[in-house]
Amino acid sequence: MNNNYIEKSKELIKLALEEDIQSGDITTSAIVDENENCEGKLVAKESGVIAGLEVFQYVFKLLDGKGLEFHSNYYDGAEVKKGDLIAEFSGQMKTVLSGERTALNFLQRMSGVATKTRQYVEQLKNTKAELLDTRKTIPGFRYLDKYAVAVGGGTNHRIGLFDMVMLKENHIKAAGSIPKAVKIIREQYGFKYKIEVETGNLHEVVEALNNNVDIIMLDNMPIEEMQASVIMINKKAKVEASGNITAENIRVVAETGVDYISVGAITHSVSALDISLLII
Repeated sequence: MNNNYIEKSKELIKLALEEDIQSGDITTSAIVDENENCEGKLVAKESGVIAGLEVFQYVFKLLDGKGLEFHSNYYDGAEVKKGDLIAEFSGQMKTVLSGERTALNFLQRMSGVATKTRQYVEQLKNTKAELLDTRKTIPGFRYLDKYAVAVGGGTNHRIGLFDMVMLKENHIKAAGSIPKAVKIIREQYGFKYKIEVETGNLHEVVEALNNNVDIIMLDNMPIEEMQASVIMINKKAKVEASGNITAENIRVVAETGVDYISVGAITHSVSALDISLLII
């Protein structure tokens, strides 16, 4: 994932602030002097992987143009333990109070994605399989979710519908068959895009293999059928396993010899990492 994830997400971050503040932070405006400053800290309330520190800071920069004086003890991708002091900061009190929830929402969500990703990646050690993300992200949050996956040690699959061809079950039904679908794509685009084909059984694997696609997805296949498919494909295409992959069974799937394992849960079923912002 390249470093322009914040640039791609600026409108989302602005929208989040507008959603929360709208006509004004009436509580802070009533009790805080315009020029009052403060110091504070970020503390991990549980163990996990940090992601989103730049987004956290950007929220406050949007609020007053200056942002916070921010000193972090960790970097995105670092592991923290419960009680660790993640960062210290100083800035205008009103900026901190008005932006803290939005900033924490981003940081906690992204750190949750990175933490869950790391848990899956740990299960793949000493195998050749790479963990892939999916498009099962919060709408509008795609670049931040995928950045967090990369920070957690996963590999980004396609960003969206525009950068890679994936012929899934419904596309194949619409075209009539795997050979017909691949033929249409090649006639339309030539070899401009990689083609991935979803397969659900050995017959479909043979069809995909015979049509020289780049990646063959083994969707919801039993382990024995995955193993047979990997042997049949014999490195003539990359192989991706998908469907009902959990932290408990991902190791077994990796040991079939697949190149990639895609897991929607690392973005669609995560818990935010508990992090506190405290004024001191």
